[in-house]
Amino acid sequence: MNVRPIDPAADIGAIVSIARADEEAFRGGLSHIEEAVVRMWWTRTDLEHDSWIVEHGDRVVAAGWAGLEGEVGEFAGVVAQEAKGRGLGVMLVERGEASAVAKGASVVRTWVLPEDAAAAALLCDRGYREVRRFYDMAIELEEEPVVPGLPPPLELDSFREEDAPAFHAAMIESFRDHWDWHGAPFDEWWRLRHDNDHSLWFLVRDRDEIAAIVRNETRRSGGYVGLLGVRRPWRGRGLGKVLLYRAFAEFWRRGLTRVSLDVDAESPTGATKLYERVGMTVEGAMVVYERPLE
Repeated sequence: MNVRPIDPAADIGAIVSIARADEEAFRGGLSHIEEAVVRMWWTRTDLEHDSWIVEHGDRVVAAGWAGLEGEVGEFAGVVAQEAKGRGLGVMLVERGEASAVAKGASVVRTWVLPEDAAAAALLCDRGYREVRRFYDMAIELEEEPVVPGLPPPLELDSFREEDAPAFHAAMIESFRDHWDWHGAPFDEWWRLRHDNDHSLWFLVRDRDEIAAIVRNETRRSGGYVGLLGVRRPWRGRGLGKVLLYRAFAEFWRRGLTRVSLDVDAESPTGATKLYERVGMTVEGAMVVYERPLE
């Protein structure tokens, strides 16, 4: 077998196919994986130096990548269905751990599907423990959503480019008490988000302040709520619900009736309950495993 770095342009299709097949095998044909998801996973990875493609002949049979977030070394990997049981998963874990050690990480972290008992056993045997779960939630819209009103001076509005610094600041404040939240500096964040479809971003203004925000995007599977945040002084007023319905209404207008998102199962703001109240249901989960490095 040949091992080389990932070429994002040439290898994205093969990696998406492997990851999708894995989810479909464990979840009865359901998968949330597509190119946008995989590219998001690579956001903070130096693919030239911290990624691995495993080829058997002319076929990609496994792939992995690693990065550093603060003092946490993170890695992920996928193995093709026909190549499981050959030690490729062990190899990817060892390379991910080696990358974390080389970068001076104090802990190493990865994530797997909860249905993948073999992957969980491999990690537990190496001293990992489960530290968090994230849910995949979705709704299939059956009728045009009605967006609730807001009492003045609160105002539901669309994002404008000049809102970017305040939007970013509201995001940082909204998520600072969330587990393992690492907000990128404004310049880095805007470089990654500048070319997004900003017509899918909405916010709630309170006079000259931004009280709450939502960042949405379209994916192959439908609409996707990438981030929803309410600043602390404005929590408990239903602003998250208003922004969700505004997102749903915009997706409906564009002919996208399926809307999904990911959420921390232990969100300190009770986000899962909000999503359930608007009709979203859990379709799957991802389990985060971690172990300290000596």
